[in-house]
Amino acid sequence: MSPRSPTSSPPDRPSGSVKTAAELRERGLIEPGELIAVERVVARFAATITEELVELINPDDPDDPIAAQFVPRAEELTLAPEELADPIGDEPHTPVPGITHRYPDRVLLKPLHVCPVYCRFCFRREVVGPGTGVLAEAELEAALAYIREHSEIWEVILTGGDPLVLSPRRLGALIAALDAIEHVRVIRIHTRVPVVDPRRINDELLAALAVASAVYVVLHCNHPRELSARAAEACARIVNAGVPMLSQSVLLRGVNADADTLEALFRRLVELRVKPYYLHHGDLARGTGHFRTTIETGQALTRALRGRVSGLCQPTYVLDIPGGHGKVPIGANYIEQDGQIADINGELHEYPPHAEEP
Repeated sequence: MSPRSPTSSPPDRPSGSVKTAAELRERGLIEPGELIAVERVVARFAATITEELVELINPDDPDDPIAAQFVPRAEELTLAPEELADPIGDEPHTPVPGITHRYPDRVLLKPLHVCPVYCRFCFRREVVGPGTGVLAEAELEAALAYIREHSEIWEVILTGGDPLVLSPRRLGALIAALDAIEHVRVIRIHTRVPVVDPRRINDELLAALAVASAVYVVLHCNHPRELSARAAEACARIVNAGVPMLSQSVLLRGVNADADTLEALFRRLVELRVKPYYLHHGDLARGTGHFRTTIETGQALTRALRGRVSGLCQPTYVLDIPGGHGKVPIGANYIEQDGQIADINGELHEYPPHAEEP
């Protein structure tokens, strides 16, 4: 199928979104004294908050976890020397526009750099935003040609930007183009749409997802309060349509960096038939230092959750090594230096050594 359909016009925009510092002030999401600093932040890093999320924010709570994720703050103007414009190294692994080929058997395909919301901790915050649009027709065709030419590619991950911002017609045409490539067996879609703009999960979009048989939707969600009744309904529609769902979350100071919040988040996701997949350590994106925890904090949290919640509720805690060296699991280690094994309560136990392999 020709890629013309997905790129023939700009992606749909969420209606009623709050985008400017003035609008944030009018809605009570920032204080008058923050206006000038937030204007500077928005001039550098894109900001959009859907009405769905505005409804979830308690403006009287200075520690509101939804506001922390989406409302621009002056802290974003503080740049640490270790922070990077391309913290996970997309650029060195971009053979053609729109493709990132970091692992042999899978590629990222970024058909657009537009999102319905812009997370304040986004690792692609330097390249996403209104006006960045979609890949040009020729660029998308070149990206698809690259996938066709590399038979080792088993999985294509649609990301960006948020692929579900594309209209169902464009999304369906793109999925069909990928499904027509014989060696592409799995299509994965990374999105925030079911949480931040659940009205998009309609019959037309579900039909687009059904174009290929092995489509997975990976939901980005960081706090249980994001899982509103409308978000839950949107997830149910996707799963009931036969599309499996996973989730990925980012460990964020001031949002979810405590065991109680993570437990509530992962339990609720599993109740909604969404399997927690990744818990990301915060990337070294510019202006995001106020969100990052230490790795030791994350390891302690994963250890605390191990005996507390079902294995279904256990994502893999991962670090994306700066420079494009890929994700590695960095969860708690239960093997002590003397070879003893720590149980879920921290008690140590002997385990017999194995004979050497022949």
